[in-house]
Amino acid sequence: MTTCTVEQSWARIETWLAQHAAVSHGLLRPPARPEDIAAAELRLEVTFPTDLRESLLRHDGVQLQDGTPTLGYYGPLSGVEDIVRSTEFLRGIGEDVVEDEADLDEEERDQYAYWPHERLLISLGIGWQSSDGLFLVSRPGPHHGRVGRYFDEDSPSFTEWPALRHVLADFATALENGTPFNGRIPLAFEGRLIWDDGGTVVPDPLSPLGLAAEATEPVLTAPAPATEPILPAPRPDGAYAVISFGAPAAQAQPVQPDVVFVAGVPPEELLDRLGSVPATVRPRSREQSRLSAAAPWAAYRPMARAGRCGGDRWSYATQEGGDAQFGRPEVLRRLSRGTRAVRLSKQGPEVHVTVFDDGVERPEAARRVDSPREDYVTDADGRPVRGPDGQPWERIGVDPWPGSTAAYTRLLAGLAQEHGITWDPEGDGDVPSASALLLPVLDDLPPSRHPVSSVRDFDLAGLVDKTTPQRLRAVVAAQLARLASETGIDTYPEIAGALERIRRDEPVDLAADGPLDLRMRALSAEARAARGLLDEARHATDPAPVTASDHAAWAVRDSAAGALRAFLLLPLPAAAETVLSRRLSVRWRDDLAADLAG
Repeated sequence: MTTCTVEQSWARIETWLAQHAAVSHGLLRPPARPEDIAAAELRLEVTFPTDLRESLLRHDGVQLQDGTPTLGYYGPLSGVEDIVRSTEFLRGIGEDVVEDEADLDEEERDQYAYWPHERLLISLGIGWQSSDGLFLVSRPGPHHGRVGRYFDEDSPSFTEWPALRHVLADFATALENGTPFNGRIPLAFEGRLIWDDGGTVVPDPLSPLGLAAEATEPVLTAPAPATEPILPAPRPDGAYAVISFGAPAAQAQPVQPDVVFVAGVPPEELLDRLGSVPATVRPRSREQSRLSAAAPWAAYRPMARAGRCGGDRWSYATQEGGDAQFGRPEVLRRLSRGTRAVRLSKQGPEVHVTVFDDGVERPEAARRVDSPREDYVTDADGRPVRGPDGQPWERIGVDPWPGSTAAYTRLLAGLAQEHGITWDPEGDGDVPSASALLLPVLDDLPPSRHPVSSVRDFDLAGLVDKTTPQRLRAVVAAQLARLASETGIDTYPEIAGALERIRRDEPVDLAADGPLDLRMRALSAEARAARGLLDEARHATDPAPVTASDHAAWAVRDSAAGALRAFLLLPLPAAAETVLSRRLSVRWRDDLAADLAG
């Protein structure tokens, strides 16, 4: 297929902008003067590629203000002055690595050098400044005129476009057909060219939790009985020796898990508060819990074990597998409802004690201990010994933070004195105790940002100001219903029922552990499990049972359920921002206009 010339592509771009985005069309600058281009070439000591010269002679960049036509993430096209300023700026940054790149040949310079002298930045990127954008190679040779991309603090790389005329041709086609350009879709809105991210999802993604339901929980097998070592028979003269080779056994590290204690709550109720899946509740040892949590049966859901301690005044829980739960404020609030919850955790050099009373954190009761790293090799002067790569040497098999190990023991003893908590982590393991997989509780919604201004280039603040709360609620509810339909969450009866009650302006029950809450948590667990299966497959020979499309579908379903939750719990302007930001159709502005007019 023949690619349009620069002139032909610009004619198509101008026609579309004039018809659909007059404001943006008016911000195209007049042609550059040939003498200005010549002066820029002389100053930069290069010759501009023909495509660049022809484009500048059509438009000397654009005026940088609201509505400026851009190339999506690549930003607005630069004028002559912008090209000179950006190129000199990046050359200055590249001076620091000139010596390191001196031995590169021309081909290697184009591929690996930071900013070769002949490279020209021709767009101003996302921030409309010289920190990122598209560049051209001006040096004669196999890459002459080739288009690359540069982003701040990242290595430049080439795009699929062999020349600027191909960029302009694809841009013109995207405008005319409403098709993606560099992953984004161009739209006309209120006389301006804007860019949006649309998407579709597979309607029936494969369910990781469904796969888990078909799997069988593994059972820990009893270890083989130990056998006495067979010693060699004595020699007739009575002399013999036994020689063994190999590294000495590593010293076993103490058991110091992340643990949470709850006063006056039996272990079974503690598991319920954590979000236990009823069908998975049964006694398990620590080793059985670890085995089960790592199996497909768990689907990356956490496994918790619970028991009694402190003379039955306290219950405790530990976790195996899944994402860490006990450090989450929303979890500690649930555990401490009507009582007290105390968490003890050790993460590398840090040991923490966190206390919640009836859902409220008590900072004055918290404890935190940091310990320095102690596994680095030092010389006679105490300085770290470094290898050829400059990295400090470490002693193998040494506890990096022995101080945190001691602090954990010390803080655990302190819990006995301060709270009456007595618990032996070494003794918690062999005896089966109550355990279950968890359906993790939902994250707290982030606090609403005020004042709400815009979302996806739409003046949300203006909509809020000129629309009555009752009307705004109905309009956002209609957008929420469309989001639910395009993501498929309206196929779940709990969500369909909630949407219908919202439509009728009736209250919706989102009680903790209620049907709607459990459905939302299940969608979050599906998305987490799909991501885990894909991550695991990257290090295995067999493909994952789910695809990237499956994961994307679960992720947007989880996101859409979050928008429903925001609608029910957040102030209306913040809920509107959440709902509109998550619509998949790029035509949501047209939908919104129709809802407002209806």
